[in-house]
Amino acid sequence: MSMSDFNRKNGTVDTEAVESEARIVYGRNPVRELIENGKPVDRIIVKRGEYDGSISVIVAKARERGITVSEADGRKLDAYSEGGRHQGVVAFLAPMAFLSVKELLEKTEAEGQTPFYIILDGIEDPQNLGAILRSAECSGANGIILPKHHCAPLSPSACKASAGAVEYIPIAKVTNLTRAIEELKDAGLWIYGADADGEYFGNVDLSGPVAFVLGSEGRGISRLVRDNCDKIISIPLHGKINSLNVSAAAAVIMYAAEASRNRK
Repeated sequence: MSMSDFNRKNGTVDTEAVESEARIVYGRNPVRELIENGKPVDRIIVKRGEYDGSISVIVAKARERGITVSEADGRKLDAYSEGGRHQGVVAFLAPMAFLSVKELLEKTEAEGQTPFYIILDGIEDPQNLGAILRSAECSGANGIILPKHHCAPLSPSACKASAGAVEYIPIAKVTNLTRAIEELKDAGLWIYGADADGEYFGNVDLSGPVAFVLGSEGRGISRLVRDNCDKIISIPLHGKINSLNVSAAAAVIMYAAEASRNRK
């Protein structure tokens, strides 16, 4: 069942509204990390009667920060989480501020970093989007570039799958990925697209200012975006299955880049 179907059946806001207005994060570990790291949590809702264990710690820390804590029955919390996976707590955050490509480049330069970005072309599964964000933050990527259309929204399920990474990694949203790639090239970045018919990534120098393009789960990288990549790279597959999940492929490529950059 998709997140949008779930919302329609439960009468809650759709994922686009969640993203553009308040953001919702659920689950004990993600909510606790938000509070402990000083993120802009407006309020939290706790399942009525569930103040034991880690929930009591979350509530205590929230109150220390002056965050409003309220109670609700489980059905209300279910309406804010796909499949009722809230673990008894839901947090509401201020709307996310997305960057432009120019702002992303400026932020990376101000931090004294060599650009290392991930460009997502048509990722439709919120779980994959969240998992990619998580790997990007852990591998040291400087930012994610998403299209405004034809991409999974940063829904509650995507935020939970990111394990809190959505709060740490800069995200740019663009109307046209091809133009964004041209802007990155003008700034000196090399653009690598990931696809099955590319050159083995182990033979490519992935250090320096780079961006990696990952395509949709079914169709891969769109033609126009692919044509604007400097090189297409691939991951070797030695088993009987002929593809990796896009989030797994993303993690492999990101850590190959991380290793290449740290050897320099």
